[in-house]
Amino acid sequence: MSIQNKEILFICLVLILLPYACSGTDSTAEYMDSTMELSSDSFADSSWIPEMYTCEGEDVSPHLAWGELPDSTKSLALICDDPDAPMKTWVHWVVYHIPVSMTELPEGMEDDPVLDSGIMQGTTDFGRTGYGGPCPPRGKPHRYFFTLYALDELPELEPGATKKELLKAMDGHILGRGILMGTYQRK
Repeated sequence: MSIQNKEILFICLVLILLPYACSGTDSTAEYMDSTMELSSDSFADSSWIPEMYTCEGEDVSPHLAWGELPDSTKSLALICDDPDAPMKTWVHWVVYHIPVSMTELPEGMEDDPVLDSGIMQGTTDFGRTGYGGPCPPRGKPHRYFFTLYALDELPELEPGATKKELLKAMDGHILGRGILMGTYQRK
């Protein structure tokens, strides 16, 4: 094969594989098609997450608030994950059965699997329920995606469900989503 043919073959392979290489993680793709507003008094979208919400600080959950929900919303769910973690997307928080009457999650939520409001929390990649803040290995900053889902039903899940179980239960029931992204880098 001539050098020119090898170059053409290489370019074709790059063009074929480029969409896969640039597709990012589920969270990154979701960030592109956010349909609801999700905000925080704790940090602004695409900004640095303050240390108090990380493993180097108090490791408390940040405040999160949302705007108008899609019609027919019956419940809300939230997932926080880090697509920049080594080996896999690291799950920091799984929350579901959030009542539609709520417009925010307060800072410093308890880590119990079931809260007084009926909210349920799932198991994170830290092996426990409740929020586990950013705790990346030293090096480059990581992105943390807080994704709120409006659902047309109350997922049939017990407390302690994993992200994978929640995503399966939500499949076909997502009416909208809101995303807030923050970054953090270990000292």
